Amino acid sequence: MSVALVRLIVYVHDVAAIKAFYQAHFSLPVREEIADQWVVLAAGQIELALHLVGDRYRRLPASPASDLPRPAAGSTTKLVFAITSDLAAHREQLRSAGVPVGELKRYAGFAYQMYDGRDPEGNVFQVMRLD
Repeated sequence: MSVALVRLIVYVHDVAAIKAFYQAHFSLPVREEIADQWVVLAAGQIELALHLVGDRYRRLPASPASDLPRPAAGSTTKLVFAITSDLAAHREQLRSAGVPVGELKRYAGFAYQMYDGRDPEGNVFQVMRLD
């Protein structure tokens, strides 16, 4: 059996705003879209899908028998983007646009530098550049 992760779905409150954020700062092209409800962005080897959080999703029963996913109390997902351009310049571009970003960091023994940030809905992302 061959398995590949092909899509990550992030539930959001404003599909258009989050789509605009990832297009503006990461140049991710649209693959498919239902206006204000669903959008799939090409993100290298996988797709980043933005799905509108609706009342049905927020009010799901706690029963494990439910065939629908339960929303998490807080996000436990971090999107990681690898870039080949200047990492410090990219970070500064986002910071100048008002995006909350952390400091550049590197851990001993790791072959990349990185920084973290948050999109307009508070979802955590990381941008890294390999040495």
